Amino acid sequence: MATVDLAGTPASGKPNRLVSFLRRNVPLSVAFGLLWLAAMVLTAIFADTIRPFNITAMDLSSRLSAPGGLKHLLGTDELGRDVLSRLIQSIRVSLVIAFGATILSALFGTLLGFLAAQLRGFVEHLVLMLADFQAALPFLIMSLAVLAFFGSSMLLLVCLMGFYGWERYARIARGLAIAAGAQGYAAAVVQLGATPSRVYLHHILPNVASTLIVSMTLTFPEIILMESGLSFLGLGVQPPETSLGNMVGFGREYLTRAPWIMLAPAAVIMLTTLSISLVGDWLRDKLDPTIR
Repeated sequence: MATVDLAGTPASGKPNRLVSFLRRNVPLSVAFGLLWLAAMVLTAIFADTIRPFNITAMDLSSRLSAPGGLKHLLGTDELGRDVLSRLIQSIRVSLVIAFGATILSALFGTLLGFLAAQLRGFVEHLVLMLADFQAALPFLIMSLAVLAFFGSSMLLLVCLMGFYGWERYARIARGLAIAAGAQGYAAAVVQLGATPSRVYLHHILPNVASTLIVSMTLTFPEIILMESGLSFLGLGVQPPETSLGNMVGFGREYLTRAPWIMLAPAAVIMLTTLSISLVGDWLRDKLDPTIR
């Protein structure tokens, strides 16, 4: 039977070892970032459960109510809608767009990078030319033109954001695949009769996945800011749906009278992007073999 010391910790010391391990390996800023991101993900998953009001429910008798009330913790907007409820829904929408666009961008860029490394020649030159064109293209202006012409929808917004930053993944995947192909293990499985798809998916991709994951953590906050900017300009998420940038855009007209309408989503955008950047830098230090 395990004994317990005066602090209530088992004598085995396992909790103490866990705490000391986290203190040595996870900086305080990174721990904050991980906790904040976990809170945002849980908020997005359980938004329908924890949201106190419907995002379209209006109470004109309580419009522009200041934060701190028992009924409306973060106050209300110009139509009497609960700011906390709309903030929770905005977190879900913005994270869904950012996650979907980041995964789409990573898959598309990695596939083109692997094709360039495998086929070489004309295909490689074409991929690199498209990557240079994408890097030189003012993506925000292109997005504004596309959304203004075709209209805004959630699917179009995710697909459009998914083309942001794909050239980074393509360049990284191509370079790492060529380097891996020059090593012995890739040539060995080819000699054993493995198909190119099996070589890339089962042997090369696991060895370059850490670098690609770090790149995803760097692209993710940029997509959040891009979506927020488009919604702020009125070409992103459209009412009655709401997003973080959408809330900031509508709240700017009431900045002097009701600043909480804009400050709450702006603070969430800032803390989320900061947390992802902190965690991404930490992962780069842990996973990138060139730094080690």
